[in-house]
Amino acid sequence: MQDFLATFSGHVVSVLMNPFDPNQRIFLLYVLTSLLAAFLIWRAHRHANRSEGKSSFLGFLFPKSVWDHPSAWLDVRYFFFHKFLGHFFLLGLLGASGAGMFRLVTGEAITGLTATQQGPLSWGIVVIYMVVSAIVVDFMGYAVHYLQHKVPILWEFHKVHHSAEVMHPLSNYREHPVDNLLYMLLIGGGYGAVTGVAYLMLDVVPALPSVLGVPILMFLFNIAAYNLRHSHVWLRWPGAWSKIFPSPAHHHVHHSCHPDHFDKNFAFMFPLWDVVFGTYIMPEDNRDVKFGVAGMKSMEMDSCWKLYWVPFKKAAKRLRKGRRSKTGQSTPAE
Repeated sequence: MQDFLATFSGHVVSVLMNPFDPNQRIFLLYVLTSLLAAFLIWRAHRHANRSEGKSSFLGFLFPKSVWDHPSAWLDVRYFFFHKFLGHFFLLGLLGASGAGMFRLVTGEAITGLTATQQGPLSWGIVVIYMVVSAIVVDFMGYAVHYLQHKVPILWEFHKVHHSAEVMHPLSNYREHPVDNLLYMLLIGGGYGAVTGVAYLMLDVVPALPSVLGVPILMFLFNIAAYNLRHSHVWLRWPGAWSKIFPSPAHHHVHHSCHPDHFDKNFAFMFPLWDVVFGTYIMPEDNRDVKFGVAGMKSMEMDSCWKLYWVPFKKAAKRLRKGRRSKTGQSTPAE
């Protein structure tokens, strides 16, 4: 019991230290670059609309339309609830999935590799490994995300993330543990497979170039105004650049409950996946973007407990309905 309490206490401290950890999305540097982007957008808006530009920068950052909404404060509460509990019990699954796939591919345990088997290689090989790893991992993320929207049982859990009616950076963490589990197992497995293949070819696990201990591509992704992805601040890259680099607007549209935006923009790092598979859309502005799930009532998921429990209840109902349909039994009205 003492060991459990000590482990849990350490986990709580690590959550509270998230703003100082470069591996977390709300690391202060990532937040500051998002604030800088928001400031430039505010200045541009004031310059273009002088008669409407009376709002202060703080007013622009913290509008009443967001912070007077119960959904905003639910996300604040849920951040601590889910980080303290859900993430504690999921801790280590990403690494375990990657290590398991590495063993499956190579027949060896990645933890047993010597230092010489984890050393640096020529920059060309490292860059190729970095790009291939990013492509595979991001494709796995796209595929999982697509399935979460298309498979009814998975949608019941992913719906938690989309239930936010207004967004701010902590809305990023409005995720169901089943969603987290799915991502950890499949994305971790994808990365483990790439690492295993690289090891078989090179007899070395390449060391990824990093900044502050974060792989450089992920660092650049996070520093490019990542925290505006879950916010009210619209930032769209001009022209075809939005099809190449991920913009906050790309993800805003994904969260929109406008019919034209349903099941669009699934990609995380590379919008090209959406372009290739026909799920890309990018309006010129956000006039039709409204967050939330079409037809869902606010009280359906208005507490931390409901965000955890309701998806299980609805998924079980779908399963029972499916079994009755197969046996030819009548089903009660929804």
